[in-house]
Amino acid sequence: MTPVEDHPLRYPLVNELHARPFPTQAVPGHAVYLALKEPKDAANRDRAHDYHHLADLLERFGGAKPTPGATHHSCQLGRHELKWESHSEFVAYLAVGAGISERPFDPVETEIFPADWIEDGPGRRLAAIQVRVEEMPEDPARIETLLDKWFVPESLSCAQVLEGAAVIAGDFRIDPAGQMRFAVFVRPGTGAGRVGRIVQRLCEIETYRAMSMLGLGRARSLSERLSALDPELSAMVSSMTESTARAEETLHQLLRISADLEALAVQHSFRFGATAAYEAIVHDRIALMRETRFMGRQKFSEFMLRRYDPAMRTVKSAEARLNAMLERAARAGELLRTRVDVERQAQSQKLLANMDRRADMQLRLQHTVEGLSVVAISYYALGLATYLAYPVAEAYGISKSYVMAGLAPLCVAGVWASIWRIRRRMEAQAPH
Repeated sequence: MTPVEDHPLRYPLVNELHARPFPTQAVPGHAVYLALKEPKDAANRDRAHDYHHLADLLERFGGAKPTPGATHHSCQLGRHELKWESHSEFVAYLAVGAGISERPFDPVETEIFPADWIEDGPGRRLAAIQVRVEEMPEDPARIETLLDKWFVPESLSCAQVLEGAAVIAGDFRIDPAGQMRFAVFVRPGTGAGRVGRIVQRLCEIETYRAMSMLGLGRARSLSERLSALDPELSAMVSSMTESTARAEETLHQLLRISADLEALAVQHSFRFGATAAYEAIVHDRIALMRETRFMGRQKFSEFMLRRYDPAMRTVKSAEARLNAMLERAARAGELLRTRVDVERQAQSQKLLANMDRRADMQLRLQHTVEGLSVVAISYYALGLATYLAYPVAEAYGISKSYVMAGLAPLCVAGVWASIWRIRRRMEAQAPH
C-alpha cells in the first residue's frame, strides 16, 4: 500500500496542542512562579539567552536540560516540579511542590529561584507569585480569619471556583519580599491535576494582567504628546479657512504634524495590539474559573472591573485618539490639496488670460507692422516704377507727378496682395 504523504507541518501542529500540559499540584502544597521580560523589544530578543539562563538553573539543582531551541520544558528540580515556557515577550518559570511551611508565604519557599540567578537573567522580573495551597476547612469562617491575616482587606478578592472545588483569594499586592500572594483552599477529593490548573490560571491572570498594563504607561506618555500636537493641528486646520494663509507654509506644518503622528503610530501599534490580546486572555482565564461569590467577598472579575478595566479603557482611548488625529491629519491633507489645486487652476486661468491679452496685442502690433510695411514697400516700389515708366511718359509729354499718381494705387495694391498671400501661406503651414 502506497504511504500517504502528510503536510510537513501536520505533526508539529498537532504536537503543539499537547506541548504545555498543566502541572499537578499536591494538597497541601505550594507553588512559586516567576516571569522575566526584557525591558525593550522583548519580542525580538535572542532566545538563546533564555535557554542558557534555564540551563544555569538546572545545573544548580541537577535538573535535566531541554534540547536546544526548545520553547517549553518540564522536569523534576529537587523536591519541586519545574515547568518552563518561553513566550513571545517573556519567559515563565513555575515550580510546584508538596507541603507547606508553618509560616504562611515563607520567603524560604522562593529560594528555588535564587536572587543572584534572577539578577543574571536576560530580562527583568515582571511577575513573582507565591501560592499557598491548603485543604478547605469545614468551617468557612476559618478561611475568612486566615484571609484577614494574610491579605489587605481593601483589595482582597475571593471566590469559589469550578463549582465549589476550591476557594481562591489574593489582594494583587506585592509583599516586602517582592512576591504577590495567592491562597487556594481545596475541597477534599479534588484531583491534583485540577488543582494544578487552578494554580497555573492564577499565575497566568497576574502575568497577563502585568503584560497588558505595560500599555498604560505608553498610553499616558502618548496622551501627553497628543495633547501637544492637537492644538497645532487644530490651529492649522482653522488657518486653512483664512484667505491670507499661505498654502505652502500650511503644507509644511501639516507634513511635520503628520510625520509625528505616523511615528507615534509605529512606536505604539505593537504595544497596543499586545495589550488588547493580553486583556482578552485575562478575562478568558477568569471566565474559565467559573467564579461564584464566597462569604460576600468581591470576586476576581469584580476586582478587575473596578481596578483593571479602567486602565485598559485608558489604553483604548489613547489608541482611538491617535487614530482619530491621524484621520484628521489625512482629511486636512485632502482639503489642503484641494485648496492648492484650486489656487493652481486660478493661477493657470490668469496666466492663460494674460497670454490671450499678449497674443491679442501681438496680433494688433503685427497688423500695424504689416500696414506700415505696405506703406514703406509701396513707397520704394513706387520710386522704382516711376523711374521705369518716366522715360515713356516723357515721350508722350506726361509729367512725373501724373506718372507717380497713376502708379501709386497699383503699387500699394500689388504690395498689399503680396503680403496677404505670404501671410495666408504661413498660416496654412503653421501646426494646428
